[in-house]
Amino acid sequence: MTATPNDPTTALPGRPPIVDLATWQAARDELLAREKAHTRAGDAIAAARRRLPMVEFDGTVEVVGPDGPVPFLTLFQGRDELLVYKHMWHDGAPHQGQCEGCTMTAWHLRDAVYLNARGVSFAILTTGRWAEVAAYVEFMGYTQPWYSVRDVAEPVGGDMGYLTCFLRDGDRVFLTYSTTGRGNEPASASLGLLDMTPGGRGEAWEDNPEGWPEGRDACWYWRTDADGTATWGPTSRPVPQWTRPGATPVRTLGRHGHHH
Repeated sequence: MTATPNDPTTALPGRPPIVDLATWQAARDELLAREKAHTRAGDAIAAARRRLPMVEFDGTVEVVGPDGPVPFLTLFQGRDELLVYKHMWHDGAPHQGQCEGCTMTAWHLRDAVYLNARGVSFAILTTGRWAEVAAYVEFMGYTQPWYSVRDVAEPVGGDMGYLTCFLRDGDRVFLTYSTTGRGNEPASASLGLLDMTPGGRGEAWEDNPEGWPEGRDACWYWRTDADGTATWGPTSRPVPQWTRPGATPVRTLGRHGHHH
């Protein structure tokens, strides 16, 4: 039996109407036209992004990694392009007290093989002291290169929480692009996938159908307790940390004035 649109015997409260497949396909096709326009607009913006002017800076400025201080040029690994993520850092905080949004981004960027195949190197930069950073990287199991840019000026150091692109021409190095906030979302594929689901991200700012469960604070699911319940309480951790050996419930975030 095929359910009829808005049939009170089959409709679900607070959910979209129930229709037959042909009706659904017509609505889907209408949305597809908007999606295609969005894609083409994104392509045009990307084309403009590739035409931005560049800023040259000193590529010999030193950053600190597992082998000690090295020139920034080293991060290119011999390639001509470099993408970095600038990971926020809270000095002295335990692992569970480090930035949740940066954890989300870094976790999604654990493997750069497709970037490398296109001739783009990848690294994570942070303002943390190297000894703290090294311990955190080991705990998280990250295999991408991390470097401390503590006290290093922009565009290598500076504000964190950015995706930034660089170009190399021999020993000359240029800043080409940088973005933050929602501009970072392409790095975290889970966000785009959640946007495809009926419930979306479950965040308060989203425009949901009438009767839909009320959204919660942005990023509410970025921390969970040991049972997997989304919470920013004292026993929570950034979600991926629960997959790490030895991760246990904790009683403190290890820093004061925490808010989101």
